Amino acid sequence: MLLAVNSIAHLLVDAVCACTVFSCTGDISALILAYNTLAFSTQCLTGLAADRFFGFNARIEAAACAAVALGGLLPLPPMIKIIIVGLGNSVFHVCGGAETLFSSGGRAAPLGIFVAPGAIGLALGTMFPGTKTLFGAALIVFALLVIFAAARTPRMLNIRPAADKTAPAWLPLLLLLAVAARAVGGTAADFPWKNTAALSLITVLCVFAGKAAGGFAMDTWGAKKTALISIPLAAVCVAFGSTYMLPSLFGQLLLNLTMPVTLWLIYLALPDSPGFAFGLAASALWPGTLAGGMIKLTGAWQGALILVSLSFGLAAIFIAAKKLEKEGLMQ
Repeated sequence: MLLAVNSIAHLLVDAVCACTVFSCTGDISALILAYNTLAFSTQCLTGLAADRFFGFNARIEAAACAAVALGGLLPLPPMIKIIIVGLGNSVFHVCGGAETLFSSGGRAAPLGIFVAPGAIGLALGTMFPGTKTLFGAALIVFALLVIFAAARTPRMLNIRPAADKTAPAWLPLLLLLAVAARAVGGTAADFPWKNTAALSLITVLCVFAGKAAGGFAMDTWGAKKTALISIPLAAVCVAFGSTYMLPSLFGQLLLNLTMPVTLWLIYLALPDSPGFAFGLAASALWPGTLAGGMIKLTGAWQGALILVSLSFGLAAIFIAAKKLEKEGLMQ
C-alpha cells in the first residue's frame, strides 16, 4: 500500500513543481535552472541527512508533500516559490526513494514502480500549468495518505547478501558517471516529430513504461543482461532514428530500462545508506542533463556523442555488476 501511495505522490509532487515553475512570472530560464539545481543537486545532501538523522519518516515525507503543495499554491514571490518546491521535492524524493530501497525485499521492481510516475507528473505540469490548484489539492490529500499508509504497511526489511565485504569507493563513482553520461546521450538528440502535446505525452508514456519495467527486468535477467539487451538497441534508435517517431519511442523505452538498474547497483554498493544512494543518482542526473542540452551537435557528431555516452553507461554497468558479484554483494 505504501509503495502505491508513494508512487502516486511522486507523480503529484513533480506535477505541482512543474506547474509552479511554468506559471511563475519572470525569467523562466533562471527559474528552471534554480529549481533543477535545488531539486536534484541537493538530494545527495538530503540523503546523507536522512541516513544519519531520521531515516524513513512518514511525517517528514508528508511535510515535504505539503510544503510543495503550499509553495505552489500560496501567493509568494516567484523565487521563494521555487526554493520551497525545489527543496520540498528533494526531501520527498529521498524519503520515498530510501523507503522503497530499504523495504524492497531484495528486489529492484519496487524501485522502478516508484520512480516511473515522476515523468508523467513532470510532463503534465509542464504542458498544463493551469492545473496547479487541482494537483496541489490532491497532493495535500496524499500527504495525509502517506502517514496513513506507513502506519498500516508492514515493514519488510531488505534482504542483504551474507557478506562482510563492502564495495570499493570507485564503484559508486563509476555508476554516477554512467548516470551523467546516459543523461548526456538521452538529452543530446533532437526529435523534430514531437511537435504536439499528444506526441509529447506518448513519449512520456514510453519513458514511464521503460522505468517501470526496468526493475522487473533487473530481477528477471540481472543487470548485465538487461543492459546488453537495452542499451545497444537504444543507442542505435536514438542516434540514427531520432527523426522518426517509432524508432525514437522504442529508443526512449529501452534507454529508461537501465535507470532503475543503475540506481539499484548504486544501492547495492552502499547498502547501509539508501538515502545517500538514491540522492547521489539524482545529483548526477542534473549536470548530465544540463550538459546534454548545452552541447549543440548535428549529424554524425551528434550520433557519435550519443553512441559514446551510452556505450560508457553499458561498460559501467558491466564492470559494476561483475565487481558486486565477485564481492558477494549481488546474487
